[in-house]
Amino acid sequence: MRDITVVPTLLDNYTYVVEGELGAVVVDPAESSPVMRVLQKSGLELVAILNTHGHFDHVAGNRELVIETGCRVVSQVDWRSAGDGTPDSLLSVAGFEFRVIPTPGHSEDSVCYFIEGSDDSSPVVFTGDTLFVGGCGRLFTHSPEMMWASLARLAALPPETEVYCGHDYTLEDLEFALDLEPDNTAVKSRVDEIRSMIENGRPTVPSTISLELATNPFLRATDPVFRKALGLEDAMDVEVFAEVRRRKDRQ
Repeated sequence: MRDITVVPTLLDNYTYVVEGELGAVVVDPAESSPVMRVLQKSGLELVAILNTHGHFDHVAGNRELVIETGCRVVSQVDWRSAGDGTPDSLLSVAGFEFRVIPTPGHSEDSVCYFIEGSDDSSPVVFTGDTLFVGGCGRLFTHSPEMMWASLARLAALPPETEVYCGHDYTLEDLEFALDLEPDNTAVKSRVDEIRSMIENGRPTVPSTISLELATNPFLRATDPVFRKALGLEDAMDVEVFAEVRRRKDRQ
């Protein structure tokens, strides 16, 4: 059993409660009280807190949740080597096994948490502020190369992987994507879908890796059609990505 509850927090943050047979894990608790309401409804014990990075709007609920529930905050000392030649680590908690994927770029300590799929559930990844639906985080490391490498790691996940990101900037990001490619029918359709979701009070997550590869401009630096739309046919992939990030930052 695996259930994921999307918990809106602060102004535009997404926090996630991952529930299983052995308890619950919360990802990026920006606030404690909305998480406690979910836990009280489910009756499950909160076993651990996972943070995708250390920015205040992703860790602000940690202390109070620890006080309220006695859960632990997971850190790098809890991870173990994946042992298969990848730079990732593995984390076992509350009956779940998370692959911890280093994704520096937005911050140096950014990681994403991936859970393999099973017969009755799709693979999922919690991307924090590295990959948004239709966008990516600002480069507080000032390194396009670092962020592009991190996004490439996520882009290589199975296409059916569900993407749960750290903020709801979705409509703004996809409208930016449409500005870059006004004739992209996939992006047009996605904008219409997201507007409908918002009007009906539905969260804009999850997306999927396949949807992001088709519509997220920050993942499309290798696409010849996208490169031509930007007038960057001869640029390196990371240069295309960096130019897209610069244009978004100027908005």
